[in-house]
Amino acid sequence: MLFALICEDKPGTLEARMQARPEHLARLEVLRDEGRLLLAGPHPAIESENPGDAGFTGSLVVAEFESQAAAQQWADADPYIAAGVYAKVTIKPFKKVLP
Repeated sequence: MLFALICEDKPGTLEARMQARPEHLARLEVLRDEGRLLLAGPHPAIESENPGDAGFTGSLVVAEFESQAAAQQWADADPYIAAGVYAKVTIKPFKKVLP
């Protein structure tokens, strides 16, 4: 089943985010290569593709997992968690309707 991982950044963690980003992306690439990733990306803090020093307020990942517990386990192992970037991760079942 698909699950949405709605991740909220702690304020002032842009530098930690950028340092952990390569490991974070590597994990997402594994999901992609397994055909389990629907979409993933950050939420810019301002209305811009490149927010610069304004940074990001969080991330959204929509991917296939066996269960909500498996999605939680995957999220708990994210490098952004270890780096102290995420304040909160909410995981919800997701049903794709369009496109």
